Amino acid sequence: MTTNDAAKSTKKLPSGSLGLIARIMIGATGLALGLALVGLLVLGIALALAYPNLPALDALTVYRPKMPLRVFSADNVLIGEFGEERRSMVHIRDIPDVMKKAVLAIEDDRFYEHGGVDYQGILRAAVHNLGGGARQGASTITQQVARNFFLSSEQTFKRKVYEALLAWKIEQNLSKDQILEVYMNQIYLGQRAYGFASAAQIYFGKRLQDVTTAEAAMLAGLPKAPSANNPVVNPKRAKARQQYILTRMHQLGYINDAQLEQAKNETLHIKSYSNEFGMHAEYVAEMARQLVYEQYKEDTYTRGLNVYTTIRKADQDAAYLSLRHGVMDYEKRHGYRGPEGFMEIPSNKAEADDAIEKNLADYSDSDDLVAAVVLDASPQKIHAVLSSGEEINITGSGLSLANSWLSSKAAPAQRIKRGAVIRVTQDSKGWSITHMPEVAAAFVSASTEDGAIRALVGGFDYNRNKFNHVTQAWRQPGSSFKPFIYSASLEKGMSPATIINDAPITFGGGLTGGQAWEPKNYDGKYDGPMTMRKGLTKSKNMISVRILNKIGAKYGQEYSTRFGFDADKNPPYLTLSLGAGAVTPLQMAGAYSVFANGGYKVSPYIISKITDIDGNILSQVAPDKAGNESNRVIDERNAFLMDSMLKDVVRYGTATKALVLKRPDLAGKTGTTNDSIDAWFAGYQPKLVGIAWMGFDKPRNLGNKETGGGLALPIWIGYMQKVINTLPVEERPVPNGIIAANGDYYYAENPPGTGVQSLGLDGAGTPADEKSGNEVKNELF
Repeated sequence: MTTNDAAKSTKKLPSGSLGLIARIMIGATGLALGLALVGLLVLGIALALAYPNLPALDALTVYRPKMPLRVFSADNVLIGEFGEERRSMVHIRDIPDVMKKAVLAIEDDRFYEHGGVDYQGILRAAVHNLGGGARQGASTITQQVARNFFLSSEQTFKRKVYEALLAWKIEQNLSKDQILEVYMNQIYLGQRAYGFASAAQIYFGKRLQDVTTAEAAMLAGLPKAPSANNPVVNPKRAKARQQYILTRMHQLGYINDAQLEQAKNETLHIKSYSNEFGMHAEYVAEMARQLVYEQYKEDTYTRGLNVYTTIRKADQDAAYLSLRHGVMDYEKRHGYRGPEGFMEIPSNKAEADDAIEKNLADYSDSDDLVAAVVLDASPQKIHAVLSSGEEINITGSGLSLANSWLSSKAAPAQRIKRGAVIRVTQDSKGWSITHMPEVAAAFVSASTEDGAIRALVGGFDYNRNKFNHVTQAWRQPGSSFKPFIYSASLEKGMSPATIINDAPITFGGGLTGGQAWEPKNYDGKYDGPMTMRKGLTKSKNMISVRILNKIGAKYGQEYSTRFGFDADKNPPYLTLSLGAGAVTPLQMAGAYSVFANGGYKVSPYIISKITDIDGNILSQVAPDKAGNESNRVIDERNAFLMDSMLKDVVRYGTATKALVLKRPDLAGKTGTTNDSIDAWFAGYQPKLVGIAWMGFDKPRNLGNKETGGGLALPIWIGYMQKVINTLPVEERPVPNGIIAANGDYYYAENPPGTGVQSLGLDGAGTPADEKSGNEVKNELF
């Protein structure tokens, strides 16, 4: 068939048919346009009606977020925050450029170009999502602000419309910088941190202004999934997102090639929960919180109150480290207790890594005591992995604590082997195996002039045991209570030169009305007649018992209340002479301050002032001070004589270890209770008092040879070594009314040859020559 034939065979459509088709198409188009116009009109009317009903923007234009209670040291170091929202307000001008760029790179790189809704971003996300893969969102920073302040997070069309309308409204009322400032202060970033300034402190321990590019990228990755993907909870996911953000910053021209490489390779030091603030003062922060809550109730956590405590960073750091060192020294002497747990390690490397990470999440670190899982163990080496993924080797002296647990002779259920969860620590010599301590300890120091607490450590690790042993632990003070009995005797005619017989003494059944009481010296040795001064220096129990028996237990009890002790906690029995009552370390700090400052009662306190969010002072302490005669509780001469005798305890007695400090103005007293259950040292320099205690929460023997001089005194020394050099050496002048004779001091009204010259020298080891049987019975029971 030819072309012409084909053309001839083609039928032509009638002109009327073409017109009909055209009219149908035009009509359909018109109908579609009409419907679209109607839809737009309806939408426009709906938006016009909805827009005036949008919530007012007062929450943004007058931005007053919930601000937490913040607790500071005396030298302005943040030590604690309390509140549902932990936030530090920061103005846009103070946010570093790298932080802003990191956020914009991942959240809204066209923030300064769109009007609240990014249509290009919506189109880009739609195309991406149609192509499959991980879904992308297109919410702008302005839309996120609208959602966070006014809307829920439900995924509905209605909420999306309101979000867009609010975004437009926000853009009309706030500048771009104002919107970004609100966003960067309001957004939740995990670990109860709201805003990037708070997150920088919590995750890196830094001001926001000091973060590096790598750290900024890590923080910028938090808004998407702050609870699940933060570097504390999931370091791997957080790292992957950080690397992606750095790449985006490079693509957008925010950082150059060199900056990208440096940031990608930078090692980030993420703060653990146990080291969240500028120093370890968790017990102090909690004390402050409780005191403020008593006054402000629930407003405590939202008003932005600032509490300034009396502690100082140098003192607190020294106390914290010294206490932990003292506790771990004790633990090393008493042997290894074995692994904390066991797990099955899968043979597949990836599965093993995941299993170990999940298992170690249940074993929180305690500062430098880190949990690890053993990968391989022999008597010569332990190969283990930390929660960070770092693999370590422990060899040589690092294994010494646990040698017997690595032996093939160890019980299979307790042997250190593959899968064992152990505790390790690192020093300059390398890694060592250790364990979490069971013994408890406490330390507190304070100014003797006004009672301002300079350091307070209520236990080994607040996150493991929140019981504050400084304020809450009522323990027997043992021999550290003796100075208060000696002080009382000075008001009853005795002197440091009074001769007292260090010989066994028996209170028989006829005197007690029951079982005989035979107090003993700690070492079981008796040295016969000696001065009262020497009796305190050597901490002789027989001397203290005879003194209290002479002056009367009731008088001794009443006299001790001058120092701040509770009468009902220290009943008027002769056992009071051996410290069988109950005191707290905080009470001991106030009590020993009386000897240090010349006889004045000062009350230890922890809060110096409270201010509002703008820095206005709401309350300020006016402490009792030494030197104010209305605060005097004992004679200046009494304080001088006691100070003189307590200095001898350091020079010649049970506290000679303190001579390592090479100070002539140190005084104090060791204390060890029956069966070595409590160990104390209470000591001071004229301007600074410190109390150290060690014992078990459920009282039990610390060890047959463990004493206050061996356990508590080293903690006190470790603290004093770091802080005492700032205090000048002081020599106390001899007060009026004191005379010096025969190598000792006396009250002027009781010169040598007068007053009580001796005790227990004419009897046969019984108190019958000093008291009637009924009197003794009443004081014993």
